[in-house]
Amino acid sequence: MASWLGGLGSGLGQSLGQVGGSLSSLTGQLSSFTKDILLEGAEEVGDAATELHVSNSRLREIESINAALKSENERLKKICSDLEEKHEAAELQVKQLSIEYRNQLQQKEVEISHLKARQNALQEQLQKVQTAAQSSQSAAALQPAATSASFVPVVRHSSGFEGDDMDFGDLIWSQQEINRLSNQVSRLESEVDHWKQIAQSSKVQGTNVAEQSEICKLQNIIKELKQNLSQEIDDHQHELSVLQDAHRQKLIEITRRHREELSEYEERIEELENQLQQDGVSTDVVDESKTSEQKKSAQNLEGGKAEDLQIIKDLEDEIRRLNQKLSSAKEENKILLKDQELLKVEKIQITQECESLKSNFSMLQSSVTEQDAFLKEQKFQSKMMLPENVVRLQQALLEAEKEIARLSSLNQADSLTHTGKDIQAFTQDLQVLKEENIKLKKEKEGLEKELLHAQHENKNILSTNSEDQISDLNQLRQDLERKEHELNESIAERETLVAALEELDKQNQEATQHVITLKEKLSKQRIQADSITKQLQIDIDFERKKAAKLEMEKMETIKELDSQKEKLSQCSYALNDLHISKQQLQNTIKDLQEQLKKSQDCNLNNKKEIKELQQRLKEREEELSVSSSKLTEKSNQESNYSCQDLILKEREVEIAKLQNNILENKQRNEDLEKSLSDLKIENGKLVTAFEEIKQELNDAISEKNKIYLEKDTVVEALKMEKKHLETELNQTEKRLFEQAQKYEQTIQELSNARSMDTSALQLEHERLVKLNQEKDFKIAEFKRNMEQMEIDHQETKEMLTTSLGGQKQLTELIKEKEEFIEKFKNQALQVKQELEEYKKASKKQDVLKQNLEEKDKSLAIMKEENNHLKEEIERLKDQQSRSTPMVEPKTLDIIIELESEVTQLKVIKNNLEEEIEVHKKTIEDQNQKTVQLQQSLQEQRKQIDESKVQCEQMNVTHERLSLEKDEEIKNLQKTIEQIKTQLHKERQVIQTDSSDLFQVTKVQTLNGENGNEKHDLSKAEIERLVKGIKEREMEIKLLNEKNVSLSQQIDQLSKDEVGKLTRIIQEKDLEIQALNARVSSASYRQDVLCLQQQLQAYVMEREQVLAVLSEKTRENSQLKTEYHKIMDMVAAKEAALVRLQEENQKLSNRFENSSQDMFRETIQNLSRIIREKDIEIDALSQKCQTLLTVLQTSSTGTDSGPGGVNSNQFEELLQERDKLKQQVKKMEEWKQQVITTVQNMQHESAHLQEELHKLQAQISVESDSNSKLQVDYNGLIQSYEQNEKKLKSFSQELAQVQHTIGQLHNTKDLLLGKLDLVTPSVAMASIISQPPVIQSSGPEVLSDETKLLQKELEQLKKKLQEKDSTIRTLQENNQRLSDSVAAASELERKGQEGTDSEMRQIKEKHDVLQKSLREKDILIKSKSDQLLSVSENLSNKENENELLKQAVTNLKERNLILEMDIRKLKEENEKIVASCREKETEFRALQETNMQFSMMLKEKEFESHSMKEKALTFEKLLKEKEQGKTGELNQLLNEVKSMQEKAVTFQQERDQVMVALKQKQMESSALQSEIQHLREKEQRLNQELERLRNHLLEMEDSYTREALAAEDREAKLRRKVSVLEEKLVSSSTAVENASHQASLQVESLQEQLNLVSKQRDETVLQLTISQDQVKQYALSLANLQMVLEQFQQEEKAMYSAELEKHQKQTAEWKKKAENLEEKVVSLQESLGEANAALDAASRLTEQLDVKEEQIEELKKEGEIRKEMLEDVQNKLMNLINSTEGKVDKLLMRNLFVGHFHTPKNKRPEVLRLMGSILGIKKEELDQLLSEEQRGVTRWVTGWLGGGTGSKSVPNTPLRPTHQNVFNSSFSELFVKFLETESCPSLPPPKLSVHDMKPLGAAGTGKAGSVPSNSQIQDSAVSGISRRPDANPFLAPRSAAVPLITPATSSGHLLMKPISDALPTFTPLPVSPDASAGAVLKDLLKQ
Repeated sequence: MASWLGGLGSGLGQSLGQVGGSLSSLTGQLSSFTKDILLEGAEEVGDAATELHVSNSRLREIESINAALKSENERLKKICSDLEEKHEAAELQVKQLSIEYRNQLQQKEVEISHLKARQNALQEQLQKVQTAAQSSQSAAALQPAATSASFVPVVRHSSGFEGDDMDFGDLIWSQQEINRLSNQVSRLESEVDHWKQIAQSSKVQGTNVAEQSEICKLQNIIKELKQNLSQEIDDHQHELSVLQDAHRQKLIEITRRHREELSEYEERIEELENQLQQDGVSTDVVDESKTSEQKKSAQNLEGGKAEDLQIIKDLEDEIRRLNQKLSSAKEENKILLKDQELLKVEKIQITQECESLKSNFSMLQSSVTEQDAFLKEQKFQSKMMLPENVVRLQQALLEAEKEIARLSSLNQADSLTHTGKDIQAFTQDLQVLKEENIKLKKEKEGLEKELLHAQHENKNILSTNSEDQISDLNQLRQDLERKEHELNESIAERETLVAALEELDKQNQEATQHVITLKEKLSKQRIQADSITKQLQIDIDFERKKAAKLEMEKMETIKELDSQKEKLSQCSYALNDLHISKQQLQNTIKDLQEQLKKSQDCNLNNKKEIKELQQRLKEREEELSVSSSKLTEKSNQESNYSCQDLILKEREVEIAKLQNNILENKQRNEDLEKSLSDLKIENGKLVTAFEEIKQELNDAISEKNKIYLEKDTVVEALKMEKKHLETELNQTEKRLFEQAQKYEQTIQELSNARSMDTSALQLEHERLVKLNQEKDFKIAEFKRNMEQMEIDHQETKEMLTTSLGGQKQLTELIKEKEEFIEKFKNQALQVKQELEEYKKASKKQDVLKQNLEEKDKSLAIMKEENNHLKEEIERLKDQQSRSTPMVEPKTLDIIIELESEVTQLKVIKNNLEEEIEVHKKTIEDQNQKTVQLQQSLQEQRKQIDESKVQCEQMNVTHERLSLEKDEEIKNLQKTIEQIKTQLHKERQVIQTDSSDLFQVTKVQTLNGENGNEKHDLSKAEIERLVKGIKEREMEIKLLNEKNVSLSQQIDQLSKDEVGKLTRIIQEKDLEIQALNARVSSASYRQDVLCLQQQLQAYVMEREQVLAVLSEKTRENSQLKTEYHKIMDMVAAKEAALVRLQEENQKLSNRFENSSQDMFRETIQNLSRIIREKDIEIDALSQKCQTLLTVLQTSSTGTDSGPGGVNSNQFEELLQERDKLKQQVKKMEEWKQQVITTVQNMQHESAHLQEELHKLQAQISVESDSNSKLQVDYNGLIQSYEQNEKKLKSFSQELAQVQHTIGQLHNTKDLLLGKLDLVTPSVAMASIISQPPVIQSSGPEVLSDETKLLQKELEQLKKKLQEKDSTIRTLQENNQRLSDSVAAASELERKGQEGTDSEMRQIKEKHDVLQKSLREKDILIKSKSDQLLSVSENLSNKENENELLKQAVTNLKERNLILEMDIRKLKEENEKIVASCREKETEFRALQETNMQFSMMLKEKEFESHSMKEKALTFEKLLKEKEQGKTGELNQLLNEVKSMQEKAVTFQQERDQVMVALKQKQMESSALQSEIQHLREKEQRLNQELERLRNHLLEMEDSYTREALAAEDREAKLRRKVSVLEEKLVSSSTAVENASHQASLQVESLQEQLNLVSKQRDETVLQLTISQDQVKQYALSLANLQMVLEQFQQEEKAMYSAELEKHQKQTAEWKKKAENLEEKVVSLQESLGEANAALDAASRLTEQLDVKEEQIEELKKEGEIRKEMLEDVQNKLMNLINSTEGKVDKLLMRNLFVGHFHTPKNKRPEVLRLMGSILGIKKEELDQLLSEEQRGVTRWVTGWLGGGTGSKSVPNTPLRPTHQNVFNSSFSELFVKFLETESCPSLPPPKLSVHDMKPLGAAGTGKAGSVPSNSQIQDSAVSGISRRPDANPFLAPRSAAVPLITPATSSGHLLMKPISDALPTFTPLPVSPDASAGAVLKDLLKQ
């Protein structure tokens, strides 16, 4: 990654550097160019042409520079593309090279391994040859030969490429193959070593010919194996090459595809860039309308941009950097643009001035031409004056030229304004230009004045001018023409420069537009972010306010809680009484259960006794049959009566026993009967108690129902009062409305009257104004009262909602109670059924009792018969004693009687058997019934407990609800009182009212809007607070969980470790006690007792373990029950949170330090204990060996030894006993400490368990609340949907109402038009009073009522039309009558008077109609006002809807954010869970290791135990040997063995129990993990719960507001409708009255009507025409609406199309950005790979060089070794040939001398050795030895004997200073042996440091396991050479001498060779003066 980032940074730096360099070079060139131009302009003022040339050359240079830059750009692009292609090619080459290098490396490694293997083989052969040569040389020359160092082969399988990061599948496979081959090679090497060792051993034993043949065979095998290996390696290399070719082909294909894709991508990017440029060009031309549409579409797209924000964030960093650069560029551009604009203005001014100069010039020319004529005439006159004028003109021309030059230079400077550095120069130039303009103007004025002067002078001096002056004038003209030409050229140049400037401006503008678009995007994003932050701040403020409210409510609830607590205490007393009664019942039930158990035990005993009696009866029957047979025999043989007497006595004894048994049975039956009766009584008591409890429950339920009914009635009454008050309010509102309308009418009438006559009504107007002011004050008071009323109304509504919630809870509780009651009824039925069953069982028992009594009677009869029999037997005896002959007839009678009795007894027996079977069945039935009864009792108990708990909960909830209801009732009463008082006030004030209600409503709406804004602010604050609270709660929960988990871990650790330690300590204590007892005891009986005690202890241990198991299971069950009972502990949680946090921190700190220390300490303790046990076992085994040797020496050794040894041993034993006592004391102290720690831990665990239960209870409660909240949430959503549907329907009805209002307006217009025809004055009045028609839209719910109104209006229209027609006819009649009156004279005055009266009547009718029209106008006005109000309401509603929509969108966004947070939290949780699982696995692994350690400990302890027992047995043996008891030893040993076997079995059982215990512990740990999972679930549920709660609260608030507003609107609309209806009724009645009068008038004027009927027909036709027109207008209106809708749809389509375009563009831009990012990533990856590949290649080359050097070195060494081998083989062959039949003289001499030194009983062994060396057969030697058996003494060979080969002991020769010690004591011999053992034998020296093998190498054990004789010889020689005391002439023992002699049966134990199994003592430095006894003591102490 570092290399990749570095490459990226360097690439970016280079590219940025290049860009910066090119920019800096451009700016530098431009600045230098402008400076040069300015300098040249300053220098070359005289030549305009040269300036033009220079400027043209400069332009060309700039163009050439531009072209060069473009070509450089293209060249750089080409170079980039070439470099990319080269980079790809280089990557491929590097990959191929790396593959090839790896293959070469693998081959080299294989070669190295082969060469090393060969070298090792050669070195081993060399070693063998050298050792053989040395042995032969030492035998021949009797001198130690130079030993060759052993060469340890070093086999390394180095990987070759460790640093490479390339991971190709093929390479990995080949690596695996190579590893497999290396494993095969190592296996073959081991086999070769094995065969070599066999060859060596065979060399030692067999002949040379066999060795050579075996070597040849092995060499052949090795060659074959090597060939096979080479073949396999070749095959693998071939496979590798094939794989590499395939890989190369794949790479080529991939690269080809990659290039094709790259080319495609490049083409696509170019196309997209072209499109972009086109889009940029097109977007410049877009109108303002399109920009507005784009803004709308952008607002729509803002929602979709949330997804792009993540991508934009990544690109924002790069954009910021660019923005910084762009901002600076923008500032420069702005300055440049301003300067450009100024320059353009100045250019225009200059051009204007130039034109004016040109015009002046032309004027001058014309004046000059005119003056030429004068000059010709006046040559001679102006000779004196002209030169001065000429000089002046020349000066003016020069100044003009200078100005022109300056202007051209300034123009050139203007052309280069785009450079940012020359802005100051521009400003200076501008100032100069302005100044020069002013100068030019001044000079122009001067010139004009001079021209005038010249004209005046010319007139005077015409005569004096000459031809010379004319020539001068011509020259001046030419000069002027030249100057004009130059001016034109400069102007053309200036125009070209301006064009260039404009092009540069265009480029600059494009750049600025691009920057501006980027800036706009960024600004939009910032605005979005600001808006989001503002919304969040608003939400947080709102939530803070909410939190403040909640705290206030919390304080109130705390007060309520105090009052509830007092009630709870009262309830608790009642509950305590119930609990006491419950406990009494439980005690009685327990007593009954105990009695049942007793009765069951008695029944079982009875069964057993009955079975025994049956067996005895069978035996008796058999005996009876025997006795009968005997009696028959006795009748025949009288001498056998004595036997019969004995049998009879036995029978009597048995009968007595039977009688006793029967009595016992009777007593037991009586006891059973008593217990049954007691049970019945107790059952009856229980039933009565149960019924009492039921009655109490029913009473409580009825009381609660009564309370509920009372509360319900109170609530209903309150509701009724509230409804009544609402109706009163509505009535008052109606009255107010009517009064307001009346006032409005009066005001209108007054205004009309005032327009008629102002003078009379001013006073009244003033009075009315005063009244108005008073009413305004009153209205303000009313408004205040209304606001208070509304607040109270809202409070009452909230109270009602809370009371409804309480009622719902109560109903739910009542339902639960009913369910409980049903359960109790079912239980009662079950109890009744069980009681009936009990009654049946008791009846059966009574029957059984009767049967038993009958049987008792029969038994009594049997007893009497038995007594009779006894008496008869006594008589018989007497008769026998008296006289034998008289007996015969009596005996026969007795026999017959006995037979009859036997038959009777058989019958009775059969009956008894049948009765016993019946009894068995009945007892079994009773047992089953008792079991069932116990089960049912337990179930009843559980149910009773549950019901009590539920009752308690119900009582608590009832009390709580009743308190809440009481408080609610109080609040409602208060509100009612307030409302009543307010109503009274209103009734007093309502008498005077105002007309400004509409203004009030407007104010209210404005207030509502302000309130909504405030509410939103408070919402934001509250949301902030809620979020903070949630975070706190989450932290608290996390801390709790951590605390619990830590405590659980600590508990587990402490419990496991303490349990293990306590068990270990107990076992140790028992063993130590047993050892003490055995050490102290002297006899066998005490040992036996100890063993028995041990057995008992084991049994006790087993019982304890089983008890512990049972306790654990009980604890589990208790935990489960407690887990369900911890519902009440949630209240104490909040107070303990702060403490928990502090404790958590402490615990976490402790646990981090202590947990690891605990683990380490426990492991260290276990390891220490194991070591101590090992040491004890070693010491005991040594003791056993020493004791055995002492025993054998005492039995078969000399007389001098045993006494001293025994004394030393007893001293040691006493010391050990003291040590053991001390250890026992220490162990006891430790045990007490451990027990105390265990108790502490148990207390802590109990506390932690309580906390766990609390948490679990919380989980259950919160899960329930969560489910309830979800249900509520679903219901709210449904209600919201229903409200939306209602809104839609309202809008539809509104549209209909609008339509009807439009129609009404049309009809009204028609009516007014008709009225205008009748009376213009009336029409004017109506027009004045008519309100403006406003087409307003508002929500109305009056669809049906509007239809009725429409119908009535249509009827009214028809009536009005009829009235109009009558009025018209009347008007026409009046006109005709007036005409007739005018025509007629005084004769018809009477008729006129009649007509006048009729006219007056008609006028009165006319006035009535006008009044009705005015009323209708008033109605229409009121309706229009209503429509206005409705429209305002609709607009408010729409605003509210928009607010709600915004709130919904905000909520959705919040939901999304929360979901993202939840996902993150879930991922973190999963990580935490994974880490927990890993920790659990580690913990389990540690537990397993602990288990293994404990098992090891147990095994060690068992071994120590067995060793101790052996020691004890040996001690006893010693004592018995001393006393002479040898016979009992064997018995004791057998008993000890049997006891040991028992102990083993007990230990196995204990181990099994331990395993079971551990399984239980594992299960408990699993349960704890499940609890942790539950806690996590609880956390999640809590989070969801809180989220749903907040959501619900917000939704409820919004819905409640909407509902209240809707209700208010409905009420208002209904009131208005009722008022309208009343007015309609009044108007209809008035119209009916008018129509009645009109009909009367029509009857009188029917004659006139006949004349007017024609006119009416005409009017009807006009009406129809007008109606048709109305219909056409309606149709045209509908068409217009359709057209409008079409236009809207088209606009929508346009908007959507543009939106889609923009979305597509954004998608394309996204794709481009992604492609570019992918390209960047791929290039960076390829760069990194190329770098890595180059590094790997360099490493591989270095490794190859090293390997080649190694190969060359190894080859050289191999050649040298081969030469050495050949030399050594030659030498060996020569030595073998020379030393075949020779025997070592020194050896023979030593054996000969040794033969005479050995004791006589060991001498035959020495002779056998000599014979084996000389080649004498075993049979011949045995014959020779058997002849001289008696004289031969044994030779001590034990000192020569060593180990099996690993412990090679040198033959130490005797020192000449010391005496011969062979016939000394045992202790001296032992010390001597130790001295010889402790002499160190040096290992053979090694060749070199390089050839040494490391410690962990595989080949180290090969040489050591089977050492050759050569090594032994080497060691011997080295030992001789190192010791100065040794005899240099004594050679080492020959290879033929065996180290281990065969042990004889009679040999001493210590004389036998030491085996590997026994431990060896450490070497001791012994002084020659020290005695053997002292040395032995020291040794034994150690």
